[in-house]
Amino acid sequence: MSEQLPSDSRHARQLVRRQLIAEAVMSEGSMRIEDLTARFGISLMTAHRDVDELVSRGLFRKTRGIVTAAPTSLIESSDVYRSTRQSAEKRAIAEAAMQFIEPGQAIFFDDSTTVLQMAALLPAKVPLTAITNSLNLMNALREIRDLTILGLGGHFYNWCNAFMGRMTTNEIMRLRADTVFMSMSAIIDDTVFHQSPEMVETKRAMFDCAARRILLADHTKFERRALHSFAALTEFDIVIVDDGTPIVHLERMRSKGIKVVVARTERQNGLV
Repeated sequence: MSEQLPSDSRHARQLVRRQLIAEAVMSEGSMRIEDLTARFGISLMTAHRDVDELVSRGLFRKTRGIVTAAPTSLIESSDVYRSTRQSAEKRAIAEAAMQFIEPGQAIFFDDSTTVLQMAALLPAKVPLTAITNSLNLMNALREIRDLTILGLGGHFYNWCNAFMGRMTTNEIMRLRADTVFMSMSAIIDDTVFHQSPEMVETKRAMFDCAARRILLADHTKFERRALHSFAALTEFDIVIVDDGTPIVHLERMRSKGIKVVVARTERQNGLV
């Protein structure tokens, strides 16, 4: 593996190595730190230093020489970790969400990795105004012609690459958008939850300042728990889920009058 690392600088090699370590641990769930030394041709001290950095970013937990990628139920994983989870489902949900965008609209996009999947599809809907607190999304959209980006500033949070806090919500409250697209961490008793109170505050401001509210939620959201309540599913105009969502959840939501759109994944269509 070490021969694949770039040789232009020590820092560049370090960044690539840590990314490869992150991918390896996420793929296997957990690994012994000693195994990382053999796989990547590094010393035990370097392995611990790399793992400690990834732990500080919220990617892993380290206990007795074992590093694990599984986040606890009440601690949000970093955007790097989240972007690797349910990628096929997130792409399908993003594609389904595009039917609710019309050229000329002003749209709030939150910092979720599901919403981020919409970036590559937006050129087909320009002209648009995209309003977001996500640094990742700003970077993904900056080369799109006829798309205006309104970047929301405020307190920057490294773990999600996004701006949140009072300055952010104050900016949001001065705006009015046609639609907001957002995702949350968990759905419990037909109410959406998130682990971060700052995130809840920021998303709620977008929610309150948009004429139409659309929730993007892959099937794993129904299996998780989080601490802070955000809103009932009935408060959203549309809920988009993937076709891995158990029928019991679909039937219950529809029985309550919730408009549910089921996105078809490539796997379910037999293309994977």
